[in-house]
Amino acid sequence: MDCTHVIEFVATGAVAAFLLKKALENSKRVSVLPPGPPATWPWASPIPHEFAHQALAEWTTQYGPVFSIQQGRNVTIVVGRIQAAIDILEKHGGITLSRPDNVPAGVKLSDGKRMLLTPSGELHRRMRKAVHEPLQPGMVKSYSLLQFKSAKQYISNILNKPELHQHHAELYAATIILKITYGKSAPSSFEDPDVRRIHTALDRLNEALKPGTYVADQIPFLWKVPGYAKELTEWHAEELTLFREQVDKTRVSLKDGSDDPSFVRYLLENPDVHGLDEDSMAYLAGTLYGAGADTTFIAMSTTILAAACHPEAQAKVMEEIDQVIGNRLPTPEDMHTLPQLDAFIQEALRWRPVITLGIQHKSTADMVWNGYHIPAGATIIGNHWALSRDPDAFPDPDKFDPQRWINDKGSLKSPSEIRFFTFGFGRRVCPGQHVALKSLFVTMSMLFWAFRVSQDPSKPINPEAYEDKLISHPLPFHAKFEPRRSVKEIEQALAD
Repeated sequence: MDCTHVIEFVATGAVAAFLLKKALENSKRVSVLPPGPPATWPWASPIPHEFAHQALAEWTTQYGPVFSIQQGRNVTIVVGRIQAAIDILEKHGGITLSRPDNVPAGVKLSDGKRMLLTPSGELHRRMRKAVHEPLQPGMVKSYSLLQFKSAKQYISNILNKPELHQHHAELYAATIILKITYGKSAPSSFEDPDVRRIHTALDRLNEALKPGTYVADQIPFLWKVPGYAKELTEWHAEELTLFREQVDKTRVSLKDGSDDPSFVRYLLENPDVHGLDEDSMAYLAGTLYGAGADTTFIAMSTTILAAACHPEAQAKVMEEIDQVIGNRLPTPEDMHTLPQLDAFIQEALRWRPVITLGIQHKSTADMVWNGYHIPAGATIIGNHWALSRDPDAFPDPDKFDPQRWINDKGSLKSPSEIRFFTFGFGRRVCPGQHVALKSLFVTMSMLFWAFRVSQDPSKPINPEAYEDKLISHPLPFHAKFEPRRSVKEIEQALAD
């Protein structure tokens, strides 16, 4: 048993008697809270450590679209239906903007500098302002050529080594985000040392974010015990060094006369605009890369998995591409001209959400929803998995059906008719969503133009084989990529 687990075991027993009285005082459910499971002791988290998103989705079915979890004095509100998410996390976005204290991921691992987890306040405002200019919709157009060239390389890689399709997707995502963030040239492979180090940091963040990883979340004084969770301190030092190195490399390239635009260049040249210190800039850039590369790769892989498992839906996309695009290669300018492709992508992201449980929000003021009280200070979870299974918003929700996104005129429905929260809620929506959607369109339009994706009968795909993480990767899977045109024609189109 390692040091962390010994400390947890001893401390749990030592504080049990002290906490018993406090827990009993607060064990009665406040009558105006939304319904939910019985209250628990402060040290006994009712949220399962394994596949928490699915367990909470079952509670949504049992208790209703919004339910409460009481753990000692702490109240967590779980939102599991689309309209409730709109009411609470969108319409009340001003008071659900903040984040609850997250000691393992937000403090120990990130030193309070990871924008994903920063509470509302001056630092978050500055970070949000810093990312707004480079990632606003108008600026996304300037990345089109980069996305187009990188997508052509992605298709070429699949043509030559289809068995490595997930690695090719990871490489594409890394190429785009490295260039946008740091101005770096494309890595030669996904085994690029810096890429691997950044993805190691992402894996560690995912572990720290997982509910129940650290008992100290229930017994907070454990965080002050020397030696407890020391790996978080070590991981922080490693990732801060990595993020600083990347900024320093950009700074050197600028001094050497490079004129390549990048997010870090913008930060370095405009310190008075954002007012961030060096480490906050380093973390902001590192977070931008990590979030962008990881989610783009997952979305690409999920779309391919969906195509292999649902050939009829894929056929509609290919038919549309043949009618609208023809023999030429799709380009970024074709975006919004292929509603069947847009619908397929939207359905894939609903069917297997990139983020399963949702990043926690914190209410900074009391609010009332349908007669129920949501108190100030409550943690609010928009459970993406439960939202994706909302039978009112998505009839027969387990069915993969892109046509649910198409209206009677054959166009994509408006957000007022149907929507999902792939990129988060309210004022916490992912600032890189426009870049991510453009990348998805460019890569997937080319993919379905060039290939028909199917399952390998000897290695069938399990569509439920995803990691049990907050940001959930599909496990490695095999797929067949049958060229829809002659190899020569595809190669010629990629070369032009």
